[in-house]
Formats: sequence, C-alpha cells, structure tokens
Amino acid sequence: MATHVTAVINQKGGAGKTTLAMNLAAGLARRAETVVIDLDPQGSSRQWSSLGSAPFPATVKQIAGKWDARSLHQSFRAYRHLVLDCPPSIDSHASLQALRACDVALIPVLPSPIDLWASLRLPQEIEEARKTNKDLKAYLVLNQLEPKSALSAAMHEALAEFGVPVLSAAIRRRAAYRSAALEGVSVYQMGSRGAQAAAEIEAVINEVIPS
Repeated sequence: MATHVTAVINQKGGAGKTTLAMNLAAGLARRAETVVIDLDPQGSSRQWSSLGSAPFPATVKQIAGKWDARSLHQSFRAYRHLVLDCPPSIDSHASLQALRACDVALIPVLPSPIDLWASLRLPQEIEEARKTNKDLKAYLVLNQLEPKSALSAAMHEALAEFGVPVLSAAIRRRAAYRSAALEGVSVYQMGSRGAQAAAEIEAVINEVIPS
C-alpha cells in the first residue's frame, strides 16, 4: 500500500503545528507504521519524543540536506504514514517541498482573524504546489478553541476570505495537549486525562486520512 503523506504547515509560529503533528502521528501509529519527519530547525518533534519514559508511538526522524518528493517517498517507503512537521516559514525549502510531496496539508490556525490573516500567503503556495502535485488537498484546522465560545463574525469572514476549506473536526484548548508535550507522550497514552483530546485527533484522522 502506498505511503500517505500529511504535512502540518503554517508560516506563523505558535499555531500548534507540532502538537497536531505529534498527536496525529500517534493516532495513525495505532493503524499502521508511522513516522514524523521533523523539518523545523528548532527540532520540537525530536525534543518531544525524547522526553517520555516510554518510546513515543510513532518514529521521529530528521532529514539532512536537500530533498524532494521522490527522495522522501523512497527513503520512507517502509512506512504507511508520514507526518511532516514543517518549519514556521513558507519560504523555506522544507515547507515548499512538503507541499509538493504531501497528499494532505493541514493548516492549524488559532480562532483569531489576525492569526489567520498572518497566514494569507499559504493559499497561493498551495495553488502553486498543485501545478506539480495535482491531487493535493488542503484544510484549515481550528486549534485551541475555547469551550462554549462561538466564532466571531470577523473570524467567519476571515475564513471565507482564506479560500481553504475548514475541517468539521476542531481542536479545543485542553490542558491534556500541554501535558502530553511536557511528558513526552501523546494524548492517547494519557488514559482518561487524554481521552477527550484523543477523540478530537481521531475525528481529524477520520475526516481526511484514508484508512
């Protein structure tokens, strides 16, 4: 079965890319062999996976030097799922190649028009990537939603302006996500403490990634 590649990308830092990438990979690892490719120079995914007292459910690796879609698939063909944790820059080689290599691009955004507008170049880069990666699908993932809070009219307007579909599944602001990062685990490994968060990640997987 062909390797499925998911890129978690946003040119703005602090949007929750690594949190989504690591927990998404943990959920996918319950289904098949999964690897996270840490493309961020800060190495957040690698640091996260090194903190736990038990091995992280998904393998975490880094790519050295230049690469492209073909070499990525060749190097990691043993895995069913690749999750690319991209750097906070759309101009970087890694981010541009990630869009050319992935099947699905997930763009975590905070529920604030200002945060969304800071990412407005991404739709242009997605369209550019589709010239060579024709089947690329891209979705916004609302992240750190406050329970019981409605999205503002300005946010709805900003989402419409962005021109990329929004997943029905959303990620709420939960202490479990922060605790998982501090403990070097995924929310799936946290038992009842992480159950609601794990259900959110499962909803994302079920909406966009084929079984």
